[in-house]
Amino acid sequence: MPTSQGRPPGRTQGHPQRWLILGVICLAQLTVLLDNTVLNVAIPTLTEELGAGTSDIQWMINAYSLVQSGLLLSAGSAADRYGRKKMLIAGLALFGIGSLVAGLADTTGQLIAARAGMGVGGALLLTTTLAVAMQIFAPDEQPKAIGIWSAVNALGFATGPLLGGFMLDHYWWGAIFLINLPVVALALTAVISLVPESKNPRGDRPDLLGALLSTIGMTALVYAIISGPEHGWTSARVLTTAALALLVLALFAYWESRIPYPMLDLHFFRDRRFTGAVAGAVLITFGMGGALFLLTQHLQFVLGYGPLEAGLRTAPLALTVVALNFTGLSAKFTARLGTPVSIALGMVLMSGGLVSIATLASSGYAGTLLGLLLIGAGCAIANPAMAHAIMSAIPPEKAGVGAGINGTLAEFGNGLGVAVLGAVLNARFAALIPFAAASLPATLAAADSADERARITDGFASGLETSQLVGAVAVLLGGLLAAALLRRAERADSAVAAVPMCGPPGRNQGWGGPRRSEASRCGSVEEGAPW
Repeated sequence: MPTSQGRPPGRTQGHPQRWLILGVICLAQLTVLLDNTVLNVAIPTLTEELGAGTSDIQWMINAYSLVQSGLLLSAGSAADRYGRKKMLIAGLALFGIGSLVAGLADTTGQLIAARAGMGVGGALLLTTTLAVAMQIFAPDEQPKAIGIWSAVNALGFATGPLLGGFMLDHYWWGAIFLINLPVVALALTAVISLVPESKNPRGDRPDLLGALLSTIGMTALVYAIISGPEHGWTSARVLTTAALALLVLALFAYWESRIPYPMLDLHFFRDRRFTGAVAGAVLITFGMGGALFLLTQHLQFVLGYGPLEAGLRTAPLALTVVALNFTGLSAKFTARLGTPVSIALGMVLMSGGLVSIATLASSGYAGTLLGLLLIGAGCAIANPAMAHAIMSAIPPEKAGVGAGINGTLAEFGNGLGVAVLGAVLNARFAALIPFAAASLPATLAAADSADERARITDGFASGLETSQLVGAVAVLLGGLLAAALLRRAERADSAVAAVPMCGPPGRNQGWGGPRRSEASRCGSVEEGAPW
């Protein structure tokens, strides 16, 4: 296949080894995804062995996701321009080096820095794996290939806590990072020998300043949210950081609107379909990521499960997603109900799951299991529908940017969910337990009696319940907003489609592109030219 221009137009056959290559890139993808969740079950261990407070733990998680989300768009652009195979190899190498440093870290600062370095490699991997999959498969096989690629996301989400729990039960905490090294070595060997190179030299230049501004802005915003409960929402530190975040993000928006090669084309937000899908994508990962962060603490700190037991008890959420995606049931729901209704239904199910966990988790695992199943079913229905809505609102020549936007939203939503719901938990816990220390184990260690320890545990459980309910409200409102915007976009498209056209029927809009004007539909497009 050509390496200079990417996928040839009209290609009907894929790469001869496409399914083997898909397995290789899914292995690389799985390695990154495991580290999105594997650290959650290590929270109690890191709290004790490294003396990490709640804010330290949140930064260990957010350093990875925020750096990754800030670089996804520019990483996809760089892969298109310089070669997807080269960027895939670079991403694996950086991820492996970061894993080695993280595994050998002996302070929270070293671990946070290593996680940030792993985020750089993760950004390259997440964008290039999807780009390679799009290149090696013929159009008629791409839906099946991307479905498998998407299912790996949920599989990584499910196996991360399990793998982390197993490693912590048998080895020291650094092993959860060092286990990445043999997987990275295997993936590097397979990528070098199997994956074909492909690139588009006419692609846009990487928007390095945009990536820097977005990363700084999001990091400052989350830092302000994390610091609020500890230092006070009106403290100089929080207000200064929040002001910095708003200023940098405003500069990012201004820069993106002025340059000819923006990392994020702000014109996309004029499309209701895109705006609705963006709102839903952020909020679904907000609720899912924040819920897992809180739930693993509830299972271990409140209910007393070990790391492996906690991992096993959170697995049904992602396993539900995998099952519904592999069987095709979620796709059938979307085809029958339509995108807006599917998104609304998925978000309602997810919101109900969060309410179930908040109100029933304290009475036993049954309520938690019900909540996990509902959240998993909601994600399986809403996620593919929102991904399709995002991609359909973007011109085909920007498909790589679309994948980067989708990944950015997922990573940012996850990091923001951990920060916001964690901040709500801390605020509620501090209000109920005025003498609370930086973490629950430290507060329990300072307790003078069994009654006081019980009061502390009850206060922490109350904080978890409040946090889950806040997440449920956000997800529900986000689902309704996304569905309403997408419904309005569909009605507008139907009205445009009803207007008589000079070109072929039904081609008033390019694949995923913005709606064409009357001038472009009548008389300004050459006969037979691609739409």
